[in-house]
Amino acid sequence: MNDGLVAVTAKGAARWRAGHPWIYRSDVADEPGDQAGIARVTDRKGKYLGRALYSPKSEIRLRLLTTDDVKIDRSWWRSRIAAAAAARAGIDASAWRVVHGEGDGLPSLVIDRYGPYAVAQLLSAGVEAVREDIAAAIQEVLQPDGILLRNDAAVRRHEGLPLEVTLFSGSVPETIEVTEGGVKYLAAPWQGQKTGGFLDQRENRVMLAARARPGGRAADFFAYHGSFTLHLARVAGSVLAVDSSAEALARGAKNATLNGFGNVTWKEANVFDLLRELEARGEEFDTIALDPPAFAKTRASVDRALAGYKEINLRAMRCLAPGGVLFTCSCSYHVHRGDFEAMLVEAAQDSGTRVEVLRFTGQPSDHPEVLSIPETGYLKGALLRRV
Repeated sequence: MNDGLVAVTAKGAARWRAGHPWIYRSDVADEPGDQAGIARVTDRKGKYLGRALYSPKSEIRLRLLTTDDVKIDRSWWRSRIAAAAAARAGIDASAWRVVHGEGDGLPSLVIDRYGPYAVAQLLSAGVEAVREDIAAAIQEVLQPDGILLRNDAAVRRHEGLPLEVTLFSGSVPETIEVTEGGVKYLAAPWQGQKTGGFLDQRENRVMLAARARPGGRAADFFAYHGSFTLHLARVAGSVLAVDSSAEALARGAKNATLNGFGNVTWKEANVFDLLRELEARGEEFDTIALDPPAFAKTRASVDRALAGYKEINLRAMRCLAPGGVLFTCSCSYHVHRGDFEAMLVEAAQDSGTRVEVLRFTGQPSDHPEVLSIPETGYLKGALLRRV
């Protein structure tokens, strides 16, 4: 469907005027049917409001693309993707996010660049319906050797879409060597987390390495493929990399070998249990990275998640050597920044340590967070020092 007509309530129109691109099913007054695509949206009186992605099976019925009265075609997608790509000029890495969905005014569309390859996620029925135009625009703007569609995100189920990983054009290898701030690692676009790597921690990894104690002892808890580990290994005398997945650690070890690092110990363990053991033995580290997975998948799980975050942060603070630096974070969208910071205060108080805030952090520049669209922001972090 292209330019099907949808009428929305005053409440739905007000949401757009307030800067949020979503209109829910309950605020749609009249809709064209069950064919997804691009819709021309008006109020109940027929006044034009904008053009939007239309998802007939989703609670989020409409996602605003533009308030201009223009045709949404391949050239429109090309110009918007080109503008997003131009805003990323100067990034010191060979992998970065080109389009961050709503953060770039292209809701439910994610495009990541891994060297000469592009990996995209089409997360709504609306963008799925125009995938040919989007893929062609990606090809024209980025000129990749291959385009992989990582359409296996669970959110697609809410859109009535299948979960799949599809090669759209060219070829994309199982692993891609990425350079970032002086280190190299292997991204896994076909099977890795997200689109193949955690691009949203790029700036935080570089920041922590710059603060790490040269020749000191470092630890990376929830190490996964060792992205923080690699940056720490450039500076520290030794790094303990801990994760519960043997497969993830094996890939991390390959990344360390790729960089010629022989100062990393890879340990398969439950981080909660190991932190308690390390504390009980009186072990200390000069630099700690604490990058857990999202503990809160829903609003209902926030309290339990905060308890988990407090536990690991309290233990990490006690394992931090005087003058040592801890980078800690949460990627749980449902854990708000204020709640995260309050949790850190409680952890510091209960740990019996004096902790100084060096910096609060968030997402990198290629993952823009829009104030009127809270869904664009999920990553919050803190760089702390024990004094």
